[in-house]
This record gives sequence, C-alpha cells and structure tokens, in this order.
Amino acid sequence: MPMKDAVLRGLSLLVAASPCALAIATPAAVLSAVARAARGGVLIKGGLHLETLGRVMAVAFDKTGTLTVGKPSLVAVVPHEGSSEHELLEAAAFAETQSSHPIARAIIEGAKSRGIKFGTADLSEAVFGQGLKAWAGGSSIWVGSTALFQDQELPSGIIHDANKLEQGGKTVVIVRRDMKFLGVLGIADTVRTETPRVLQQLKELGIKRNVMLSGDNHTVASAIGSQIGIDETRAPLLPDGKARMLRTLANEGGVAMVGDGVNDAPALAAASVGIAMGGTGSDVALEAADLVLMSNGLERLPFAVELSREATRTIRQNMAVALGVSFMLVLASIFGWVHISQAVVLHEGSTLVVLLNGLRLIRFRGRVSGG
Repeated sequence: MPMKDAVLRGLSLLVAASPCALAIATPAAVLSAVARAARGGVLIKGGLHLETLGRVMAVAFDKTGTLTVGKPSLVAVVPHEGSSEHELLEAAAFAETQSSHPIARAIIEGAKSRGIKFGTADLSEAVFGQGLKAWAGGSSIWVGSTALFQDQELPSGIIHDANKLEQGGKTVVIVRRDMKFLGVLGIADTVRTETPRVLQQLKELGIKRNVMLSGDNHTVASAIGSQIGIDETRAPLLPDGKARMLRTLANEGGVAMVGDGVNDAPALAAASVGIAMGGTGSDVALEAADLVLMSNGLERLPFAVELSREATRTIRQNMAVALGVSFMLVLASIFGWVHISQAVVLHEGSTLVVLLNGLRLIRFRGRVSGG
C-alpha cells in the first residue's frame, strides 16, 4: 500500500475512533432534562439522581403531609361513662398546651372552636411515638395512643370506641386524668385532592408498587390506604423503622421515597432516590432529598418520573448511535471503504445527532402529567 494511502487510512481510523459523540451522549441528555425539570417545578440535585429515578419500579410515600394535607383536625369526641365532652376536651387541651405536635394543635383548636376555656399545664413529658404525660393543678393527665397505656388495663368501653374510630380511618387519642379514663378523641387528616389521580398516573408510567409508610396503627393506615388506592401499607413505623423499610425496598430493586417532615429525613436518605415536598417540606427533608417538588402537592411527581424515564431512554439512544457509528466507521476505515473526508462528515454528523437528540428534552411535555 502506498505511504499516502496508508497515512490517509490511519487518519481516517483515528477520526472514526474519536469518542466525541460518546463523550456527550449522557451530558447532553442529563443537562437538558435537569433544565427542563427546573422549568417544570422540579429541582434535581444531579444527573445520577435523574437516572436512578428513571429506573425505580416502586415509590414509597409518607402519609401525613405528603398523601394528606398535614393539618389534622378534631372530628370525634367520645366521652367515657360518667364524663362529659366538656370535661374530656378541657383535660386534653390542658395537657397539650406545651406541645407543638400537629395532633396537639388539632385538639387545642378543636377545644377552642367549641368555646372551651383551659389553662396551661405545669409540666409535660413527651413519650416518643405514644403521646404525652402532663401535670396540672395537682392532677396527672395522660393523652396518647393505646401504646401509652400498654401496661394498664383499658376499660372495654374505651377499647370499643377506639376500635370503631380506627376502622373509620381516624387516629385515636385516649385521655386519662389521674386514674379515670375520660374518653376517646378522633383525629383525621384530609387526603390531598390530587393523591388518587397521581397514584393512577404513576401506575400508567410503569410504577409497579406504591407503599404508604405511617406512624399510625395499622388499622387506621390501612383504612386510609384503601380509600386512595395504595398497594401496600406499612404501619406503625417510627422514623428508624421507615429508614429500615426503605433500605429493604431499595435492595429489592430500587425505590423512590416521597416525604416532607423532619421525621422523613432518615428514610429519604436511605431510599434509592429521595423526593421532598418543597412547598410544605421541612429544611431537614429538603437537605436530605435528591429531588424537590416545588409545588405544594404531588402534582409534579408524575412529570418528574416521566421526564427521568424519557431521559434514560434518550441516553440509551445516544449511546447506541455513538457506539454504532464509531464501530461501523472503524471497520470501514480499516478496510478502506471510506475516505477521510467521509469519515469526518459521518463522525461529526453522529455527534450532531446525539447532541440534538439530547437537546430535544428541553421541549419535553409529559404525556401523563401534561408537563
């Protein structure tokens, strides 16, 4: 072979083997998708999280503040024999005055709306995940779930009323002053209006499992889950229990976790990809999450999932084009089937195709969510 032809064939081979298209196959798609997500109200903290979300087949949700509005209200007041509604609510509100828990706020607001006046507890002690114990005017007042009274024998009437409220999807709060059980309160949160629709859209996008994680007892959580179309309900779970559950789900094939509160931060960190509610989420949850939905609800979640899956498909397309063209050009250059000018045109053409295919995501509009 003449020296000139050998040099030209060698240069053609170098051009064909240059990985320009391959080098921009992923960045072009990721950067375009991240920019489009930001315009659509979803902040993504890195391309890795975008690709991970595109592969998950399960989504876990915190209940309070995520699937629900997060503002529980007092909906049932059931005094025990010998007590009145006024006495029951007065004692409960008295005990909760030093607590900032959403259930405590619901009890206090419920008492105020009924015109009940009450003082401030002298001392209160929170019992993690169960309720609280307060002391006022020489009396002790216990307010909490059945777990707070696990070492005591509850009256049959209290048990009956509590079970009835739980089967209706209400969180039960039992009130006892000194050794007298005053009755049961029912607290309920409002399900977000978009929740059932969002769950259905995720199913249409190929999410095979949706799981609700809740600190409520299993009866209450299951009742709410069945109302909104949840596949699996895991309850009762404390924050460390949620984190363990997320690690298990992540090992089973990847899971996204959606939450909003301080208690959700460990679970968000343990998930394959953590998603925080930007409109209502706590600073800790926003810091721990990989994605942030900037709307006040779940409306942007299907858009984020669909965009991530489209970005994953685009990356695969770009990789196929870049590797395929390079492979064919290398073979053609080795056997002398293309000239160097043709190799340059085909190589740069594949780079432009990959770039334009990635930039296409900037104009992405969600099929399900309306992006």
